[in-house]
Amino acid sequence: MQEKRRTLLVAAATTAVLAAGGAAVGAAVVLGGLYDVAATQEHWPVTYGVLEKAMRHSVRLRARDIAEPPLADDTMALRGAACFRDKCVQCHGAPGVAPDDIGKGMQPVPGPLVDARRHWRARELYWVTRHGIRMSGMPAWEFRLREDELWELVAFMQRLPELGAPAYADWMRRAPSPPACGAGSDRPPAPPVTLATVPGDRERGRTALYQHACNACHVIPGVVGAQVYVGPPLAAIGSRQFIAGKLPNTPDNMMRWLMHTQQVKPGTAMPEMGVSERDARDMAAYLAGLR
Repeated sequence: MQEKRRTLLVAAATTAVLAAGGAAVGAAVVLGGLYDVAATQEHWPVTYGVLEKAMRHSVRLRARDIAEPPLADDTMALRGAACFRDKCVQCHGAPGVAPDDIGKGMQPVPGPLVDARRHWRARELYWVTRHGIRMSGMPAWEFRLREDELWELVAFMQRLPELGAPAYADWMRRAPSPPACGAGSDRPPAPPVTLATVPGDRERGRTALYQHACNACHVIPGVVGAQVYVGPPLAAIGSRQFIAGKLPNTPDNMMRWLMHTQQVKPGTAMPEMGVSERDARDMAAYLAGLR
């Protein structure tokens, strides 16, 4: 019994020493600036491999129960081709088309999507397009594209493996003119909603705040971001009497401010971020709870 206790103590001490050593090395790397974050340097192969494998398994797990609609309709795929041209080619390129400078300079490099169907199921491509990939530069399009537009993109990506450069160019000639999806497109608008009839979703509003980059200028309680001093902090904004010193602080007025900033206060430094009515409703609900 005494020998067993001694063995357990040695094992515990060894574990503690290894943990302390690992923490010390991690602190040295982080606080000493030893890890090179420059985009001119590639990831270490082991870092890239671990992140790639973790990403693939994460997507497959979260997309496993998504129901796929029929994707064979040519009209649907043609609308998706136009959206692909407007939103995806800049980073991913296309058959016979190079990505823009921003795509070529990113690390990790956004891969071409011409073979995406061979690596991903349609529901997984939908999930990645909707939710994005953290720390990769791949944005979440959920707050910028409608549900039907997301699936149209997936429908077109199902066609990409069969397209050479001439066939891709022909799809682009037949595709609707830009803007073909997202803000500014000629799609019928979503039915109007107001906080008077539909309660805002606070958790979705928190997500919408960072998806619309509000935390790039404001410190927002509950939203992770840098300590920035461009715009005023939004702590306790739900208790303030006025919005931007002009509007009484009500949920509907907050929606108006988020959607039509320059109309409410012409010349203000805060830009209009293309916030939809639904997003504004949910963002206003979250902000109203900050007291």
